[in-house]
Amino acid sequence: MSKTAFIFPGQGAQFVGMGKDICEAIPAAAAIFDRAEAATGLAIKQLCFEGPEDELNRTDIAQPAIFTVSVAMLAALDALWSKGKPQADVLAGLSLGEYTALYAAGAMNFETGVKLVARRGELMQSAALARPSGMVALIGPDEAQATALCEKVAQGQILTPANFNCPGQIVLSGENEACQRAADQAEEFGARGATVLKVAGAFHSEIMADAAEQFAKTLAEVDFAQPTIPVVANVDATEYSSAADIPKKLLAQLTGAVRWQQSMEKLLAGGVDSYYEIGPGKVLTGLMRRIDRKTKVTQVNTLEAVEKLVD
Repeated sequence: MSKTAFIFPGQGAQFVGMGKDICEAIPAAAAIFDRAEAATGLAIKQLCFEGPEDELNRTDIAQPAIFTVSVAMLAALDALWSKGKPQADVLAGLSLGEYTALYAAGAMNFETGVKLVARRGELMQSAALARPSGMVALIGPDEAQATALCEKVAQGQILTPANFNCPGQIVLSGENEACQRAADQAEEFGARGATVLKVAGAFHSEIMADAAEQFAKTLAEVDFAQPTIPVVANVDATEYSSAADIPKKLLAQLTGAVRWQQSMEKLLAGGVDSYYEIGPGKVLTGLMRRIDRKTKVTQVNTLEAVEKLVD
């Protein structure tokens, strides 16, 4: 029996102009942007539609902006789909996108979700500024090789695998000097290439520990509901078993690795053969091509894409 997954992008998918077409054309989507602005006090529409790009790319802005656009896409689908709408059997999201997945599963309402990701982005931005750090993308090595590289070049500094995106693509997080040493010596550990990324800091590493400590207080104030649709968590590639799991796994995700490849492999092994990437960009579609070339992902990222689905 065919199974369907909705998957949601994380930080890095943002671009100036995202969501403008659905906001102008679909009142239900426009209402999501209005609710986001009311909940956060941020000029979400202006930042998404007009930028400036450097401000939209800031962690504290990009996170609530991407969450809002992804939820607005969901609202657009609901508004235009009169019949035959695909129903998700399972949900997943990359890093920030996990919050969108939990929202879509009914674990929290929109206002709670957008406030959470805004606070998360603010704390991650502050942690990054407090301690110079970054990330380096490796092409080629497996987990064992990436871990061995970190152990060799850390030299007492923080350096750890942070994103297992797809076969042959692992991102390390750590202090800037350690990241540069990793890039310089990556070929010795099976890498065909290494690129120091332009990011605010070392996400999904212990450098985010202060952010996690503060974010725990925010999460403690939220009364999460049991997801009505299974959601696969980044940190362990397993489904949330209860509402009580949600704050624990979201906190672990801040300082632990995102296991996206393993999450998608779990879905594939479970018989999921239809995927919808809902939100800005097409990053997850590209990753899936590397995880399983035969699997088709339908992108829901523009008004045109939505209208094609509901014709």
